[in-house]
Amino acid sequence: MTASTPSAKDTPPSRRAPARRPTMKDIARRAGVSESAVSFALNDRPGVSEITRDRVRRVAEQLGWRPSTAARALSGEGAATVGLVLARPATTLGVDSFFLQLISGIQEVLSERQLGLLFQVVEDVDAECAVYRRWWAEHRVDGVLVVDPRTDDPRPALLDELGLPGVVIGGLPEEHPNLSQVRADDTGAMAHVVGRLHELGHRRIVHIAGLSSLAHTDRRIRSLRAEAERRGLAEVRSVTTDYSDTQGAAVTRRVLTSGSRPTALVYDNDVMAAAGAAVVAGLGLSVPGDVSVVSWEDSVLCRMVHPFLTALSRDPVTFGRTAAQELTALLDGGAARSVHVPLPELIERESTAPPR
Repeated sequence: MTASTPSAKDTPPSRRAPARRPTMKDIARRAGVSESAVSFALNDRPGVSEITRDRVRRVAEQLGWRPSTAARALSGEGAATVGLVLARPATTLGVDSFFLQLISGIQEVLSERQLGLLFQVVEDVDAECAVYRRWWAEHRVDGVLVVDPRTDDPRPALLDELGLPGVVIGGLPEEHPNLSQVRADDTGAMAHVVGRLHELGHRRIVHIAGLSSLAHTDRRIRSLRAEAERRGLAEVRSVTTDYSDTQGAAVTRRVLTSGSRPTALVYDNDVMAAAGAAVVAGLGLSVPGDVSVVSWEDSVLCRMVHPFLTALSRDPVTFGRTAAQELTALLDGGAARSVHVPLPELIERESTAPPR
């Protein structure tokens, strides 16, 4: 399959005026003191009374003022840094090759532009939004890269409110006028996988998916259902997990030992696919003799297990590079737009075959 050149569709900019960060002048006006007194009070320097110091600090807290932690921001030149927050369990990050390669691609572009990357892992999207507010108040970043778009996502409206340029990696359920998006065709990719399994003769397919709240998980599940309905496949379903090998293995064991056993399993990442293949062997079954296995992500891991795993071959490094390029374009004053990456190729290896 030949990769096509990414296509882009410009979206007319209509960014609202960004919320203004509170300044020392605002604090001085509210507290009824001079700006120098505010500076003395907030920097814990002598020159003001304790009463004034306490009043200034209370007003600063009320206004949501935070000290700038970037020297470039103090000179008005920007922070020379972009941010990336990952709202996932930290335990799942170390085994996810996609994100490691994605960050590698991002860093290639940022290094060329002499931009830093501020990275943070948090528990959930609410915590992620709090990080964006803090970074904005403290002048930490000039823009952000947003991963794992949600089906009901509060982040676009927040970034719009703050006036923070952003690029969504993966694609929101809808276009957003103030955010660039690097979109992957999850719908087309799932249709391709199901179509190939159907050609091989599979009629009972289970999709072992990632987090249910993610937009790309929703797209894959919907596409699976649509393909099953179109092809008249009654025994096709999705089961969501946290992307970990632990849950991938547990779900594999459950679907293979209860009810009508599927003849093909499609996993949303390579780690779960490898763990699932091990469970199949542990149950005394064979891959692909009894169960075919497909991984959504291709990696070295897919070529280290036996048998080698059939996988969708995406290019996370190019994905990250494209996202970083779109963000630097926004920082240079460009308009927000959507870029579509090519449909991934299905690399067929030893783990898929016609069912017995």
